[in-house]
Amino acid sequence: MKYTAILEKEEGGYSVQCLELPGAISQGETQEDALANIKEAIGLVLEVINEETR
Repeated sequence: MKYTAILEKEEGGYSVQCLELPGAISQGETQEDALANIKEAIGLVLEVINEETR
């Protein structure tokens, strides 16, 4: 599944959030770091959702 990530330049790096999963928010010093971190955050949010629906 594909998710939409909003990447924003911040002081000292980048913030990123997933529109479809409001709890998936992250940051990084570079765009690449921030995008790698949001992928991990999305995975963790989906894991929690999966556990809660069992």
